[in-house]
Amino acid sequence: MTEPVPAAGTHSLPPRVEESRLLEVALDLIASTKGAGSIQVAGVSTGRGQAAASIASHFPDASVDLWYLDLHPCGLAIEHSRDESGKVPGNLSIRCAADLDRDELDCTMVPLSASGEQELARDLVQQHYHGLAVHGSMLVSVDNPKDRWVHELLKTYEKKIRVRPFDDAVVYIVDKTHPLKKLKDFSCQLAFRDCDELIQLVTRPGVFSHRELDNGARQLLDAVDVYPEARLIDIGCGSGSVSLGLAKRDPSARIHAVDSNARALWCLQKGVALNNLENVTWELNTQGDYRDPGGFDMALANPPYFANFLIAEKFLQAAHRSLRAGGRLVLVTKQPAWYEENLPRWFSECEVFPSKRYHIASGVKEKAAG
Repeated sequence: MTEPVPAAGTHSLPPRVEESRLLEVALDLIASTKGAGSIQVAGVSTGRGQAAASIASHFPDASVDLWYLDLHPCGLAIEHSRDESGKVPGNLSIRCAADLDRDELDCTMVPLSASGEQELARDLVQQHYHGLAVHGSMLVSVDNPKDRWVHELLKTYEKKIRVRPFDDAVVYIVDKTHPLKKLKDFSCQLAFRDCDELIQLVTRPGVFSHRELDNGARQLLDAVDVYPEARLIDIGCGSGSVSLGLAKRDPSARIHAVDSNARALWCLQKGVALNNLENVTWELNTQGDYRDPGGFDMALANPPYFANFLIAEKFLQAAHRSLRAGGRLVLVTKQPAWYEENLPRWFSECEVFPSKRYHIASGVKEKAAG
């Protein structure tokens, strides 16, 4: 067995179990069947991309492509893969994109979590199998040694699946024998009504609230009005339901949609085209320093609930930077107590009130003294 080598970075964060086991199998497979030549490898990661970085280090003539849907973990993987001089290995590409968009690959790697979104897993597996050259190999792992679901999924692509069991995971090897006849479309187009207008929305796996309009977005839309020439920013826009609805209300208003998920912005752009909108712009950003700071009249958000409100705090800070003096933040939440306590740290005229099963929180950016 080929021994795993450390990732290129100087950090010591270990890979998650599904990625660690996949790496063990990948190193052996590439060394025994693909050699150390100029092979093409691509994959995703449930962590910091340690498997891809290790493959790139172990096979310097290989070209390794690591793909993330979200810019935040993508940035963490880039930092984790830097060597002592601060450089990412020249044969390792780490990028954020809505889709894999690679073909004629020799090997693909798909680590999965048993607690992950099943439709996203189907999507990722299809894209990586489709990207393989015929006779290429796809490695799929899952952190469930008793897995049946992933195994059954892979049998829809190839009848023969090689299995490498471990005490804490299982790794499957799928050798591609034929091209796919047809790709399944996992996107969903749906419609919702806002102010007597029918809005077309496109969603995809890996983007919040796939296949339905989020009820929080509905409450946020109901809580705000749009006036002529208004400039609004939608922070964490997701598939774009709030941006699309508000843009449709008044063509003179301008809406800027921001998200860290490249696929979310893909969905937004599809929605812009379907609704014939010309007043929506977008930005892939995870830092919170958005274009035209201090230039927006209103900021809208539906902050996530995880990470002990650290992300919610970043949303508030980003909104404060984005708004003009006197501009208003409006957000929707199911956990109002934190906003009641913390919103006044950045905003004045704060209020929190119920809206069906949610609460709406708002505040105004104070004008400079004098």
